Amino acid sequence: MNSTHLLRPHHGSHKTLWFGLLGTILVLVGSILFAYAQTQKKVAEKMNPTKQMPVDAELKKQLTKDQYHVTRECGTETPFHNAYWDNHRAGIYVDLITGEPLFSSLDKFDSGTGWPSFTKPIAPGNVVEKRDSSHGMERTEVRGKMSDSHLGHVFDDGPAPTGERFCVNSASLRFVPVEKLKEEGYGQYLSLFQPPQGQQQQAQVP
Repeated sequence: MNSTHLLRPHHGSHKTLWFGLLGTILVLVGSILFAYAQTQKKVAEKMNPTKQMPVDAELKKQLTKDQYHVTRECGTETPFHNAYWDNHRAGIYVDLITGEPLFSSLDKFDSGTGWPSFTKPIAPGNVVEKRDSSHGMERTEVRGKMSDSHLGHVFDDGPAPTGERFCVNSASLRFVPVEKLKEEGYGQYLSLFQPPQGQQQQAQVP
């Protein structure tokens, strides 16, 4: 007489498998959330207006000799031999030390001076103007509001619409291209580089 053996499912094995899968999912979700939190923290640190300025000793270690000379000693870099005088990429220029947004490539123009030149700051309150009587000249110096770094000078011989020329040292700036604005915490400035809605619709019509 043949006997038939019924195979019973091993409920314990199934439970172990499910618990293993659940544990793996929780670890993955936790890792993603942690990475996101770290990214947001870095962004917040970049854009934090109350972020404490590094002390002078730290800046001397962090900056190159030219960067320190320009930003902290009101120096001037060599024209036509600096990072951004002929940079034509789209993006924004931020304070080298604090990351505060200062100028936009949309307002940059070729002044023929050998230094980056802009018709206006990206936000008026981010740049401070001060009287400068050094070297036997009367000029208007421009400085970063948060960092109090020397940026350059502003003159009244610029093109329309402002008639002003913000002549700035590359050594006081860091350029953030359009494709990295969101990644580096400057996503709110992306709209500056997008055409108005009406122009977008016209571009889509053949």
